[in-house]
Amino acid sequence: MPDLIVTNFNRNFTGVSSTAAAVIRQQVQDYDLRLSDIALPGCPSPITRAEAKALSRTPSNGRSFTIWHVRRNPEMRVALWARDVLKLPIKIVFTSAAQRRHSAYPRWLISKMDAVIATTENAASFVPNVRAVVPHGVDIERFQPAPDRAAAWAATGYPGKRGIATIGRIRPEKGTDRFIDAMLKVLPKHPAATALIIGRAGKSDIAFLDTQKAKIAQAGLNDRIVFTGEIPADDLVTLLPSLSAVVQLPLYEGYGMTPLEGMASGVPFVASDAGYYRSFSCQSTTGVVVDNDDIVQSAASQLDAILGDPDRHAKMSNAARVAAQSAFSIRGEAEGINAVYEQLWAEG
Repeated sequence: MPDLIVTNFNRNFTGVSSTAAAVIRQQVQDYDLRLSDIALPGCPSPITRAEAKALSRTPSNGRSFTIWHVRRNPEMRVALWARDVLKLPIKIVFTSAAQRRHSAYPRWLISKMDAVIATTENAASFVPNVRAVVPHGVDIERFQPAPDRAAAWAATGYPGKRGIATIGRIRPEKGTDRFIDAMLKVLPKHPAATALIIGRAGKSDIAFLDTQKAKIAQAGLNDRIVFTGEIPADDLVTLLPSLSAVVQLPLYEGYGMTPLEGMASGVPFVASDAGYYRSFSCQSTTGVVVDNDDIVQSAASQLDAILGDPDRHAKMSNAARVAAQSAFSIRGEAEGINAVYEQLWAEG
């Protein structure tokens, strides 16, 4: 019987999926773990929800309960049903990254958790039952710098000699329009650069997408600002090290893994003051966080300065990799989460 069941009920590969997968790849070294019910890259083959419940009836290894680690509302709901209605011997751990007040229903669900792990001190202030603040980490073995960035970019098949990218859903909250407006200022100064918009637009954001495409066409930059659509996680691992910069300008972000994955890949970033980006920047040595006042011009100016100074770019690239290794590794996150599990088991 497993010690730990980690749930993933979302068929879309989101930021939550990415962080969960990275932790699971570490935790399989520590526990008898099962994933339920949607597959994640590099993780054990998933079991069904019914199988997860069945396996939880009898805890293993002398433990009095199995831990279910959940990260989304539907997962909390299923875990609560298993614990409180089916009366299975489980305890539920929830990870909360949101840096704002949850709506009423999620607040109620979170209040029923046995333990909550917050990803930042700010996130911890919005939820009860916080046992620990454990920042997300990055898999520094999976994400690594390219031996030759120029050759890596050439191998992608995208135009130009260097790449800039933003990654995430195409919608206003993610700042896709801010990125495009910044690129309209930066690309004319850097004719060898190509900008990638990695992600897709939902049905409700198609009009927004069309507006952005029209803006790009009017500027005559259709061949230099590329909408790639979603890129599979394994392919993104290969693409990131080829980039010269990551640019993330969301209005809101709970945590934000993209700059950190870029850092592990030796790629500096420019970002809005959202999520955990300011901590990632390590006082502007690995990336630059710009204020929201005139954010497009500020982002464009900072990116222009980084791309236009090869020595500074190289120093930031090296510092980004070192910071990912020393301060933001996935092993550190896994150990912080495991400590919460062990505390729960010790309490019985």
